[in-house]
Amino acid sequence: MILTAGGTKADIYVYATKSGQLLEHQITLKGHEGWVRSLAISKETDEPESDFLLASASQDKYIRLWRVHRNPTPTRIEKQQSNGVIDFEGLLTNKTHKVVTISGTYSVTFEALLIGHDDWIYTVAWQRIAGALRLLSASADNSLAMWGSEATSGVWICTTRLGEISAQKGSTTATGSMGGFWIGLWSADGQSVVGLGTTGSWRLWNYDRGRERWNHDVGISGHTKPVMDIAWAKDGSYLLSTGSDQTTRLHAEWAKDGYLTWHEFARPQIHGYDLNCIDAVGSSRFVSGADEKLLRVFDEPKATAELLRRLCGIENIFQQSLPEAANIPVLGLSNKAIEEGPADRAEGHRASFEDLSSYPAGSGYVKRRIADQPPNEDDLARHTLWPEREKLYGHGYEISAVAASHDGSIIATACRASSLDHAVVRLFETQEWRELKPSLAAHTLTVTSLRFSSQSQHLLSTGRDRQWAVFEKDETSPARFQMKAKNPKAHARMILSGCWAPTVAGRLFVTGSRDKTLKLWDLSKNTSQIVPTISASAPVTAVDMVPKLVRGMLILAAATETGNLSVHVIEPSSLNVIDAYILEDISRPIQSITGLSWRPKSSDHDRWQEGRHDDEYFGQLALSSKDCSLRILSVGLAQRMHVDGP
Repeated sequence: MILTAGGTKADIYVYATKSGQLLEHQITLKGHEGWVRSLAISKETDEPESDFLLASASQDKYIRLWRVHRNPTPTRIEKQQSNGVIDFEGLLTNKTHKVVTISGTYSVTFEALLIGHDDWIYTVAWQRIAGALRLLSASADNSLAMWGSEATSGVWICTTRLGEISAQKGSTTATGSMGGFWIGLWSADGQSVVGLGTTGSWRLWNYDRGRERWNHDVGISGHTKPVMDIAWAKDGSYLLSTGSDQTTRLHAEWAKDGYLTWHEFARPQIHGYDLNCIDAVGSSRFVSGADEKLLRVFDEPKATAELLRRLCGIENIFQQSLPEAANIPVLGLSNKAIEEGPADRAEGHRASFEDLSSYPAGSGYVKRRIADQPPNEDDLARHTLWPEREKLYGHGYEISAVAASHDGSIIATACRASSLDHAVVRLFETQEWRELKPSLAAHTLTVTSLRFSSQSQHLLSTGRDRQWAVFEKDETSPARFQMKAKNPKAHARMILSGCWAPTVAGRLFVTGSRDKTLKLWDLSKNTSQIVPTISASAPVTAVDMVPKLVRGMLILAAATETGNLSVHVIEPSSLNVIDAYILEDISRPIQSITGLSWRPKSSDHDRWQEGRHDDEYFGQLALSSKDCSLRILSVGLAQRMHVDGP
């Protein structure tokens, strides 16, 4: 057995078993000038006595190939003569290293130096098809490179390069840069390769034998850091997610060949601050809050609306009045609306993958291209930004929570706070985007969640000060809210989330706390009254209720700090839990769940409907987690609750 290892030094260490099972360090291969990021070894041919080739990738931007040969000739080692004169002949000769194992003796020699990448090389992987050995390398210079040996000369050259052109190197993701590849992998048959980019996407290329070229195909994308919040469009047509990777992403279902699959269809916001919260304002607008003192409102552009219409069947009646597209300056934070130029409006103009680089970031490229599949990473980063509509000012610290009323007329916001002055809830109207005075004061520490009731008559806030507060819309002035009720000692520890029950069940709401309990509260009477408490296995971080009765029952989902998810079936009159289901470990996140949201009902996207059996109903539950994952679960209610994985 031979083991090779590399790490934060520029050397490669070779270990072997001389006797027994103990690995012993035998030789050190020198040559690299930076950390050794990846090692890959493969037989050169299919012959039993074939040599092995070891590839090493480094941060010095080079790949080195080493030949491992069995039963070598006597090792040639440079030596110093007895008179102190160095043997230069030995230095100029490729040094042969000897490795002794139980099965025999091997020699290791330097074979080739592969030059072609402009930045760190993260991984290398071998592939041998029909006797031909190829090497795939993934680099931070935004490219995957395929290397092969010429049949006549034996010289190793780069045969194919996939990814971005070097002209994009150094630009931000807002102007089209992917930020490089972490991983490159071959398929078993060598006809496909995938690369994991630093923006969270697996990019796929398939080889077209007829055209003798590699075609970019539909891949998988996702967040690269904790997903902090999620929000469905008010009609349930798509899902928005935002997180610490400073991006907001739009996900929708792609209908093809009778199947529905989820894909990222737009990246509306690429920010310079970590994003903390988000909510949809209607079906074509959203508001988000980040580690800055203001909130930003974004409008859907025509390019995204057209893409969703073609591939997802999502119609937008206001499409003609929407802005064309958006772009963002390299050093800026605000997405600017742009209009298409005369060349873009040319009749019959169609773009293809080949002429992607000819379109500036934010142009209407995605809308006009042949929309037969979801956008790839190039499109998402360059052409799916949403223009910024408005900025909402007023808070003194980082934004912690945001909620929009169901009719989209009011936005409620809160920020991190350690005093009563900053722990207020601010309201903004969405016609002229002015703040509604006075602010709503109830908490003394950070407000952790905000939620409007289904008819937007009440606003629920929960906080780190262990209390909840409910504000009611003033009947004489619909734009104003006033204190309805609050409980300063609602839980033993901070309250992290709250939600409302369907209107038909009365004025009920649920709070989840770090004290490992869920509490249901009834505001039907003049004073709030606590009803049954549900215990959890860990601190509760997120709760949400299905916005309608399902078979006459309330359906409550609760998530914990350890990634556990439970779904409770509650009888609405007695408020007793009659059934509960815990998500299996194989399907749950491995870290804290940060958000839960049931897909809303709409005429076109009603997911609470009859299933394949007469006694079965099902819905979709989205959840976000600090393990960087976003999951959508199918939840069924039949004789017993069951949950299917993402």
